[in-house]
Amino acid sequence: MATLTEKTPPSQRLMSVDALRGFDMFWIIGADSLVYALNRMSQTPPTRFLARQLEHAEWAGFRFYDLIFPLFIFIVGVSLVFSLSRTIALEGRARAIQRIVRRSLLLFVIGIFYSGGLTNPWPDLRLMGVLNRIALAYFFAGALFCFFRPRALAAICVGLLAGYWALMTFVPVRDLPLTRSALAQRAAEAGRPEVAALFKAERNPSAVKDSPAWAAAREMFYATTNRVTGRFDAGLNLANHLDFEYLPGRKYDTFYDPEGLLSTLPAVATCLLGVFAGLLLRMPTLAGRQKVAWLIAFGLAAATLGWLWDAQFPVIKKIWTSSYVLVAGGYSAILLGLFYLVVDLWQARAWCQPFVWMGMNSITIYIAANILGGFRRLAPRLAGGDVKAFFDERVAQGCGELVISLVGLLLAFWLVRFLYQRKVFLRL
Repeated sequence: MATLTEKTPPSQRLMSVDALRGFDMFWIIGADSLVYALNRMSQTPPTRFLARQLEHAEWAGFRFYDLIFPLFIFIVGVSLVFSLSRTIALEGRARAIQRIVRRSLLLFVIGIFYSGGLTNPWPDLRLMGVLNRIALAYFFAGALFCFFRPRALAAICVGLLAGYWALMTFVPVRDLPLTRSALAQRAAEAGRPEVAALFKAERNPSAVKDSPAWAAAREMFYATTNRVTGRFDAGLNLANHLDFEYLPGRKYDTFYDPEGLLSTLPAVATCLLGVFAGLLLRMPTLAGRQKVAWLIAFGLAAATLGWLWDAQFPVIKKIWTSSYVLVAGGYSAILLGLFYLVVDLWQARAWCQPFVWMGMNSITIYIAANILGGFRRLAPRLAGGDVKAFFDERVAQGCGELVISLVGLLLAFWLVRFLYQRKVFLRL
């Protein structure tokens, strides 16, 4: 992400990459609420299916919404190939590394701000979130790209996926699921109802200084002597246990974080998959249709391998399993191939222009939605109250919510169009 507002976009950009990034952001900043409103308005099998696809899988499994985050990291990998190659060619490797460090640090700090910053006293501060993961994936993938050739990068990517699988499968962990319900049940079985009650409280104990619930969890954790291996349940796996022991600050899932410490390793592999796609798109010896064929073939192969691996190492977003990396990376490559075919080869671009506006200011719109509380929350000021009631009464019950969702999306597109027309960009 640029550290300063840039007045001119870089040359030799692939519009398909910007459009795909914008398509990804489209779902993040409010398109899901549009589908939910449609489902509430008329619950049919298609709307129920779409609404379900726009909810994360509770733990194991994969839905469309589980593709949104890894797709963005994949696109980061694609983009860094073009930006860093140009920097290395014009200014040298040292300048490229400096750029990587500066941008990663800034994005990491913005990630902390996005999660609440210094609003609350320690430990009510989340250190690892979505933007923080993007920053770390960009830093490590970018640094590796600067120093290693494609074959070495491929070996590193395989090593990250295989190494993460080996750690998660063979390193023993305490036989204690770190979830509120499991801890409360264990405490109740041990005849400690007062401790069980602590885990049923609503406040996140990882965000409370000297939390009795956190102290009780630690006591139970270290008192557990039985060890197990090859477990990938919620709260009962190596990644979650390492977060509990070593990740400071507020954890998103109470005792561990979906963007935690160990699961950052396969996230770097996701970014490297994007790097390979970017290298393919830059190959001058391949024709455009050959690039599309390679992207789609790679995507199908990766997704197939990931689903085969699911039998032993389940596809789980919240611990970013290696099988999940392959499934999400495969689908991302297929989407990139299709966007490249339509936008850059067929030159059919009118339909995707709003996505391009959003894609070229993806970080800006993401932060703006956070500061404003979401465009969906701003929209009722323009289409709530009597306006909403009018559509509910005169058109169909639930139509008012649909209109509010549409207004929220229009506000988001208006903002990115405004920035695009004035050539103001804050991007990765």
